[in-house]
Amino acid sequence: MKPVPDIDRMAGIECYCTDFSGTGGSIKQESGGFKVSELVEGSFLAGVSPAFGGAHRYPLYVLEKEGLDSNHALMEIGRVHRLRLRVMGIKDAKAVTKQYAGASHAWNDPPKKLQTRHTVLFLQGFTKRPLGKESLAGNEFDITIHDAAGDTGCFAQEISKIANFYGLQRFGSERLVTHLVGKEMVRRNFVCAVRLLLCHTTQYDSESSREIRKKCEDPANYRKALKEMPRGMDIERQLLGALVEGREPVAALRAVPITIRRLFVQAYQSFLFNRCLSLAIAAGEDIASPREGDLCFEMEGPATFGRIIKFNSSGKKMVPAVRMAGYTFQPGKGRFEAITKELLEQEDVVAQDFYIKEMQELSQQGGFRQAPLWCRDFASAQNPLRVSFKLPKGSYATTLLRELIKPEEPIRAGF
Repeated sequence: MKPVPDIDRMAGIECYCTDFSGTGGSIKQESGGFKVSELVEGSFLAGVSPAFGGAHRYPLYVLEKEGLDSNHALMEIGRVHRLRLRVMGIKDAKAVTKQYAGASHAWNDPPKKLQTRHTVLFLQGFTKRPLGKESLAGNEFDITIHDAAGDTGCFAQEISKIANFYGLQRFGSERLVTHLVGKEMVRRNFVCAVRLLLCHTTQYDSESSREIRKKCEDPANYRKALKEMPRGMDIERQLLGALVEGREPVAALRAVPITIRRLFVQAYQSFLFNRCLSLAIAAGEDIASPREGDLCFEMEGPATFGRIIKFNSSGKKMVPAVRMAGYTFQPGKGRFEAITKELLEQEDVVAQDFYIKEMQELSQQGGFRQAPLWCRDFASAQNPLRVSFKLPKGSYATTLLRELIKPEEPIRAGF
């Protein structure tokens, strides 16, 4: 089987799941070549009222964006329109995306259309409650693969083998630092978390970025580095600004928006999840088929994951679930739990460490995630190669695409 690129291994992705040789090529090379649209539960849209009144008081928008991830898009909207919105899922910056965004407060006469440099919002109506993640079912993708050397061949027959890995963008893509910061937060090493966030570099950093991060290694240079730091490094600017003001590491980290800070700890959980699945596959485990001792999602429909149950022979459709690391993690008899328990020991971390007393708002309980990717409606066309498919919420299109393309250099290939 083809060797895995080093950057994948750094994110805990240590194997391929399919024997498909790969089409080669690249993604995200042009505007509109990577399109994402949210799929929501049918009851969600049925519960949207076109007019304000009664129980329907919270504005709901469709947010179309390009060139920013969802968190930074919300920050941009907040700066321009003084409006706080929430979304159900985080969408990548290198994509043209369409998703729902809701106001967290009642609003009688909101604008029908709002626009910023990277976003446009269209009012859809009003909901009874502020927007919540429970209404998101998944995402639909339409992606062009440039310079592909082959077609998809028998790839569709192997999709069921693909593990539900978190993609590189979960970890910062070319910088690949978020899980490292999260690990130090979990270990209460906030000084190291600050240092990583400001100073960590990879081979993909520009020379100017390397120079600024090098200056940040010495606190005596903080004020000068802040003046030179480009606006695009907004998270670093917020952190560095707090340090210049004399704040201690925990207080300085709180200058970073809470949605971003939570992503750090969640990225560390994601890294452990990726390693767990990688080790299971390396041991010859079939991660797509449940077996005795597994915890499973009970399927409520063709792509709806229901309650967590123990594996049984009732004949109901079940999908293996992996218990995520978190402060409620308790190893049971399941094969994935045993691997996660061993990983935590290797990391010198215990489950209770994910309850962060110093920053309780970042504490992570754990939860469950399906082991296989669970792709639906995969289709492809040639000249250029274009693929479309649907994934459940929380799953990454790039996880499927790395199996399809088998890129030797993922960052240059657009991952």
